[in-house]
Amino acid sequence: MSDIQKRYREETISAMMKTFNYSNVMQVPRLEKVVINMGLGEALENARILDISMEELSKITGQRPVLTRARKSIANFKLREGNPIGCCVTLRRQRMYDFLSRLLNIALPRVRDFKGVSPRGFDGRGNYTLGVREQLIFPEIDYDDVEKIKGMNITIVTSAKTDEEAKELLGLLGVPFSK
Repeated sequence: MSDIQKRYREETISAMMKTFNYSNVMQVPRLEKVVINMGLGEALENARILDISMEELSKITGQRPVLTRARKSIANFKLREGNPIGCCVTLRRQRMYDFLSRLLNIALPRVRDFKGVSPRGFDGRGNYTLGVREQLIFPEIDYDDVEKIKGMNITIVTSAKTDEEAKELLGLLGVPFSK
C-alpha cells in the first residue's frame, strides 16, 4: 500500500466527512484513474520520435502506452485522419497510487523554481489536469538518452461532483497547490 493510499484511508476520509457533512463513507470522493497523455505533433515528420516517446512513457508509468491517432484531417497542419500523433496511458488501482506518489514526492520537487501546481486546472466536473513541460523531472528518464524534451498532460480523475470537493481531496492527499 502506497503512502497516498494510506493517507486517504486514515486521514482524508474523516476530514472530508467533517468538511462536507457526508452521512455515509461512500459519499467521500476518491481517485478513479490517472491519464498521462503525450501529444507529439512532430511525429508527422519524424516517426522515430513516437517510438522513443512510447518507450519513455512506459518507463515513467510502468505500463505500455497506447498510440493515439488523429480524429480528423487538418490541411493547415498537413494532418490526415488516422495519422499517429501521440500516446497515452491510463493508470488505475495500485499503479495509479504508485505513480502519484512518485509524481508528488520525487518529480515535482525536481522542477526548477517550483512554487506549487496551479489551482486553475479543474474542469468543472471534479477532474484536475496538470501540464508538465519536460519528461526529465522523472528519475526513470536518463538525461543522456533524451533527444528531444517533450511535455505531457497528467489528468487526475476523481469521483468528486464539484471542483471544490476535488480540490479539497487532492490537497489532503498532498498535491501542492500554489496560492
